[in-house]
Amino acid sequence: MRAARPTVGPLRIGNASGFYGDRFDALREMLTGGPLDVLTGDYLAELTMLILGRSRLKDPSRGYATTFLRQLEEGLGLAHDRGVKIVANAGGLNPAGLADAVRALAAKTGVPVRVAHVEGDGLPVPEGFLTANAYLGGAGIAACLRAGADVVVTGRVTDAALVTGPAAAHFGWGPDDLDALAGAVVAGHVLECGTQATGGNYSFFRNHDVRRPGFPLAEIHSDGSSVITKHPGTGGVVDIGTVTAQLLYETGGARYPGPDVTARLDTVRLHRDGPDRVRISGVRGEAPPSTLKVGLNRLGGWRNEVVFVLTGLDVEAKAALVRTQFADALERADRPPAEVTWELSRTDRPDAETEETASALLRLVVRDPDPDAVGRSVSGAAIELALGSYPGFHVTAPPGKGSPYGVFESVYVPAKEVEHVAVAPDGTRTVLPAPAVTRDLDAVAQPPLPPPPPEGPVRTVPLGLVAGARSGDKGGDANVGVWVRSDEAWRWLAHTLTVDRFRALLPETAGLEVVRHVLPGLRALNFTVTGLLGEGVAAQARFDPQAKAVGEWLRARRLPVPVSLLEPTPAPEVSA
Repeated sequence: MRAARPTVGPLRIGNASGFYGDRFDALREMLTGGPLDVLTGDYLAELTMLILGRSRLKDPSRGYATTFLRQLEEGLGLAHDRGVKIVANAGGLNPAGLADAVRALAAKTGVPVRVAHVEGDGLPVPEGFLTANAYLGGAGIAACLRAGADVVVTGRVTDAALVTGPAAAHFGWGPDDLDALAGAVVAGHVLECGTQATGGNYSFFRNHDVRRPGFPLAEIHSDGSSVITKHPGTGGVVDIGTVTAQLLYETGGARYPGPDVTARLDTVRLHRDGPDRVRISGVRGEAPPSTLKVGLNRLGGWRNEVVFVLTGLDVEAKAALVRTQFADALERADRPPAEVTWELSRTDRPDAETEETASALLRLVVRDPDPDAVGRSVSGAAIELALGSYPGFHVTAPPGKGSPYGVFESVYVPAKEVEHVAVAPDGTRTVLPAPAVTRDLDAVAQPPLPPPPPEGPVRTVPLGLVAGARSGDKGGDANVGVWVRSDEAWRWLAHTLTVDRFRALLPETAGLEVVRHVLPGLRALNFTVTGLLGEGVAAQARFDPQAKAVGEWLRARRLPVPVSLLEPTPAPEVSA
């Protein structure tokens, strides 16, 4: 039996970046806004790795997030003065290069910091691909911090690893502290997207002042429980709803797998802990899978886009005319595109008071492996129609020559085949072993549903009057999390929003695999939709390529709702 550890105070971990391009001054705000022990930054979305891959083709010394360096020009000194350690995955495809750049910056500014990095995620790149990176866990980060690092930069790690690594180093957790690690994973998942946890992109934004939400922080305790909050005086809100929304973002079923631990989302319990404070407790962990996810990025080809504006009467006939004319032009081209898609968005209104609201948009997207096939033949055809097509012909922007698009794929490799390396400030290299105990993922039995609500009067209204939603992407798949704020509403939602009802409300999901996951502790349902996004965000195959607004589309759909749920009720203090 392991000896009891001495009591250690909570570790305050803040986040200052949810993606490459997030609010530049957030790093300074987090360092100066209140007490903090560790500041993290997440810069690596799936699309970012493709962007960095193309950057590295032009300059092999790059491949990392240069914004992070510019933020450190001031932030490095602030962090040193306040004793705050910085952990960021801004290293991208070149963490060693970024670590050297941080050291050079430290020498230039006279800030005496010790810099370490984590590497090993970069795997041999298969033929035809630009990048291949395994999603590492937090063990390398923990090793760097234990070696005395003040700044740790990594390549591709899981977003939650930015929290599990510092927490494991601070509390002395080992790989068998599964519940504690799982609690840190959940806290890390809440923090990873920055202001999405503090009122950003929030269904019930009208109830709060979210004009400039502050970035979140977590007070992590030795048992893995945490309190999600933000610095005093910053904008936005932290409540059970904002935390629930982020917990559902880009997740699936009850098992949330990672390299360090598999967290059981069906064990999460949320409690209000005061103004802008939500306590996360009860999280259980299981051994991680024996494999690591590997993200692969490649250039999928070339695309071009033209948006025609159709104003006033006969919108459908105008769309049919320009499609026929364009098809004829492409047939006469030397090299027509391999893929041609059209989408008519009826943004027009009858008897509109402005020209813009009287107009619909007809979007043409072409794709081909050959840039010439989507370039001049397409833009030239659009321009040549200008004086000989439908009345009122114009486009939203001049047609261009086309641009490359990417494709993200994921595969899995045995964790023991990936060399996870922590490079300490003195250059010492430590290879972190793969977990000795693993567990294959299998589906969790669906929990029993609550009793159905009693029959009563209903009114056909948008779902969003009673439910919140948050949606996102994983490669070509989408997830839509839906939650409610009372037990009465949960009884109704659990029995009403079935897979069949979901498909009926969102016809674009018809014919796709839809799986419903039930999370009673969060009063939530999480739907995963396979293939909705085609080849993923970089391919831009869909109007909303990251499925960011699918949840809001669902909330706008109408269905019969019990009248009793439409009466305002105070938010409960506990999630279950």
